[in-house]
Amino acid sequence: MNVFITRIIPESGLRLLKEAGLGVRTWTQKRKMTREELIAECQWADALLSAGQQLDQEFLEASKHLKIIALHSVGFDNVDIETATRLKIAVGNTPGVLSGATADTAFLLMMAAARNAFYMNRKIIDGEWDFFEPTANLGKELNGCTLGVFGLGKIGVEMAKRCAGAFGMKIIYHNRSRNEEAQNELGAELVSFDELLKQSDVLSVHTALTPETEGKFDLDAFKQMKPGSIFINTARGAIHNEKDLIQALENKIIWGAGLDVTNPEPMQPENKLLVMPNVAVLPHIGSATEGTRNAMARLAAENIIAVSKGERPPFLVNPEVYSSL
Repeated sequence: MNVFITRIIPESGLRLLKEAGLGVRTWTQKRKMTREELIAECQWADALLSAGQQLDQEFLEASKHLKIIALHSVGFDNVDIETATRLKIAVGNTPGVLSGATADTAFLLMMAAARNAFYMNRKIIDGEWDFFEPTANLGKELNGCTLGVFGLGKIGVEMAKRCAGAFGMKIIYHNRSRNEEAQNELGAELVSFDELLKQSDVLSVHTALTPETEGKFDLDAFKQMKPGSIFINTARGAIHNEKDLIQALENKIIWGAGLDVTNPEPMQPENKLLVMPNVAVLPHIGSATEGTRNAMARLAAENIIAVSKGERPPFLVNPEVYSSL
């Protein structure tokens, strides 16, 4: 069985694939492959280990011989799951292993936005650290504030734990279903989406990108938030409307924002968000720790190895592929 990999991944995953006797070929150029290039490379492969590629219907129809697509991510919104399932292509992801690292990033962005950290760092670089003004560049204190979590899954729970432990923050959340464990452990309170907007001092997004969540945080949503609130998104950039977010910040509808995800990615360097005092932006590095990326590579490899043995992948997005087994 042959495996094509779209980016250079950690050695931990490569080693597992090679030890399993699989043929491996990796795209090493530091640019995203075109659809045509990816289709051509996949003609050799039985399995695709994909990082950062859009796998649409056209690609899948041209690569219907693939037995599995193993994603080097927990999110799978970049794959046409319906088409993959129809073509009996298993799709695997890497759940669980990046929860802590992504929550750390959300917490970092909250702190940076609250204290104007990125903006003040640029002041030093620009030679503008000079006269001390006691009333200038004041940030927000977070002690005793309310954290609202949109999507209280594994990453959201980890963020809530950090905020409750460090700042004694009250936790509220909006989910499709109740998270009993988080309610018992953290005293988290399930609220409506409108109440989440109205009550949150910090609103942190940790949900998947779906047709229901795309553009969920638009100008109407921001207008329901507190004028002193901070919006954090480490999930997917398309969940918030960027133009509306800029307008909300410029007009002081909300106080600040911290983003690890943007729409589009990469963000253009002239984007207004990058020069706003109360905004902190990172280039989608939520899972970027050695331990987490190594674990993701191993899970992706394990999904492929299972299929090579005729077994069901352990981390499967579309179990319908195996529903007849």
